Amino acid sequence: MSDLNIARYFLLPGFHESQGSTHEVIDPATLEPVGTRVDVTGDEIRSVLETVTKAQAEWKKVDAKSRAKHLHDLANRIENADLTECSIIMSREMGKPYPEAIGELANCAPIFRYYAEMARDEAGKVAGTTQLGSFQFAKYEPLGVSVHIMPFNFPVLLMCWTVAASLAAGNGCVIKPAEATTLSTLEFMKVFEGLPEGLVACLPGGADVGKALVDSPMTHAVAFTGSVKAGQAVAAAAAAKMKPAVIEAGGSDPMIITAQAPIEVAAAGAVTGAFHMSGQVCTSTERMYVVDSVHDDFVKAFAAETARLRIGNGLDKSEIGPLVSKAARDKVERLVADAVAKGATVVCGGRIPPAQTKGWYYEPTILTECTEDMDILHEECFGPVAAIVRVPDFDAAIDGANNSEFGLGASVFTTSLEEAHEAHERLESGMVWINNPMIDNDALPFGGWKNSGMGRELGRQGLDAFRRSKMVIMDHKPVRQDWWYPYPDDWFLESGGRKLS
Repeated sequence: MSDLNIARYFLLPGFHESQGSTHEVIDPATLEPVGTRVDVTGDEIRSVLETVTKAQAEWKKVDAKSRAKHLHDLANRIENADLTECSIIMSREMGKPYPEAIGELANCAPIFRYYAEMARDEAGKVAGTTQLGSFQFAKYEPLGVSVHIMPFNFPVLLMCWTVAASLAAGNGCVIKPAEATTLSTLEFMKVFEGLPEGLVACLPGGADVGKALVDSPMTHAVAFTGSVKAGQAVAAAAAAKMKPAVIEAGGSDPMIITAQAPIEVAAAGAVTGAFHMSGQVCTSTERMYVVDSVHDDFVKAFAAETARLRIGNGLDKSEIGPLVSKAARDKVERLVADAVAKGATVVCGGRIPPAQTKGWYYEPTILTECTEDMDILHEECFGPVAAIVRVPDFDAAIDGANNSEFGLGASVFTTSLEEAHEAHERLESGMVWINNPMIDNDALPFGGWKNSGMGRELGRQGLDAFRRSKMVIMDHKPVRQDWWYPYPDDWFLESGGRKLS
């Protein structure tokens, strides 16, 4: 892994050394150095954007069938590549268990295939004419160069979601990877090397690099995933330049356990919903509303399932790796301490594991007797903590779930068809999962309501985010129209006015 100490950025067809400032990357499991990342310079940003702009000018001329072939070939390269090294680097950078890292990469190829064909099929619309002899239709065109500002938790998959749509729409792409997962993102960039030269770039750096990319007159659309505060700043900056932006700003997802829930299944699903990737998923279950009649049985089953989880280095046999940083763990500790001080009961966890005092580990934690005055019900925890609220009935559970500034996803466990339909109709979130949390689908829109974001990734809406429409009215047989200037005299009031007919 010697090349991890090279300060570099990516611009098709390969890597370039950067002259920017460098930063050491630390393994959150061992606190040992992994490698070095760089903040690219302003001159490098401008030079890369000029190159991508030129490449995009040619890419937008490529016909839909040929563009689709490029994306299918890219999917083939992903499927045939040995991504073991990339997965190992990802685990070492942010602590993700290796099976989840390799699983993330395995899900990247299908999105390029999906948008390759979607862009061929959804190319415009012919409308019923408003005038005889006129051909009236809408067509789509690319925006230009899109900026993709990525999170640390799914650094490659979420990048592929928006990059695939943008490329399919005819744009060039510039990726700003998360600081914590720069090295694995750069390693993955090798799969793009079969695309036209200059079309895709990856420029590492912090918030200043992201701001420069959003502000640049050479970029035309923005995709962002991250915190609410950062998302609001990116959305405001993009709006100031009249650039469309897709913002996914995280959440504090609720899960409802109804009186008709299958308790054993719900307990197992809750473990994955709450503790997958140590709770560092935008759609992690953070708040749980459990109906009183099944509360105790559910908590007992949930705790038993949680006890089966192994804590350790992501490259060992473990489900619970470290949190990404000390700051991330400090926030989890603060929220748990606040809840306990206000009356919450720690069923399990609630501490740094005694066997993992080195690294940013925290035990998977279940809190009961949680109340609305606790910060953990109002902030995004982004850690392995499930805060359980006992509620009297289904209606109270829905009300509690909706009592949040967030609205990304929500989960429900029930065997009642009536409750299932009531839930998806009444929950205030962009996504609802019933008896199967956290699932996504390339063909369905992904995104949130309220402070959880705006715009959508995936599906038709994910493609439309990176293209603009143009209305075309074409009279193929030119004739003088009766409504053109000058108006006939009998249209005016002094002549008796024009009659409606």
